[in-house]
Amino acid sequence: MIQDHFSIIKKDISLDVDGIAINGQLFVPGQDPPYPTVCICHGIPAGNPPEPNDGGYPLLAEKICCHGFNVLIFNFRGTGISGGNIDLLGWTKDLEAVIGHIHGLQEVNSSHIALLGFSGGAAVSICVAAGDNRISHVAACACPAEFYRLIEAGDAATWIDHFRKIGAIRDDNFPLSTEEWLDGFRLVSPVDYVSQLAPRPLLLIHGEDDETVSISHARRLYEKAGEPKQLVVLDIAGHKLRRDQRVLTAFIEWFKSYLQANT
Repeated sequence: MIQDHFSIIKKDISLDVDGIAINGQLFVPGQDPPYPTVCICHGIPAGNPPEPNDGGYPLLAEKICCHGFNVLIFNFRGTGISGGNIDLLGWTKDLEAVIGHIHGLQEVNSSHIALLGFSGGAAVSICVAAGDNRISHVAACACPAEFYRLIEAGDAATWIDHFRKIGAIRDDNFPLSTEEWLDGFRLVSPVDYVSQLAPRPLLLIHGEDDETVSISHARRLYEKAGEPKQLVVLDIAGHKLRRDQRVLTAFIEWFKSYLQANT
């Protein structure tokens, strides 16, 4: 049942992870907690200017919240309103800290915490959830099976310069070790972890015409994953799935089906 949009309560959160401020916002659907909770994990920034009338992740959070779920959105280090510099291994620490925080909140039904990740955030979601049974469900949209293109490019300086230009690397002396920084992209390899999610449900959503992460990545992840698993391939869809209404519909129906099965 869709709840009254205007009953949503918003609460700012701020965590200290490795001395870095990780900031976000919790959307609560009403005054009768606890609720099942969805933690949204954004992707690696491309640096493109936002499109007009794009409500971003806050709008997506509100849409999900109206279905009776808490929704947490936050910025990984090096992005948005959080501090620090982009670092994929650091992102796993950020997500672990966020999970630890929401797991103890009175608003949260701790037995029903789902991760909804997009692209790089989906990759981090699978890797972290593989070792954290506090996560009950994982939905991964446009998820790379691995970051081989970045690693094999062999030109870390180009990537570092790109992230510096878009404001994801903010400190002049970062990274202290280029090789260690690249290791994050080697070690955050969802295809090596996805089998560890079972028997928790996994939903993979991918665009058939994804120009950034080929549909082959989703098929590799699906093949490696245990049951229960579901792969939704969207026709005429590229990499930016957040604004596709079909993604919201697929996720809500999938999440609700497991919640209803357990009541």
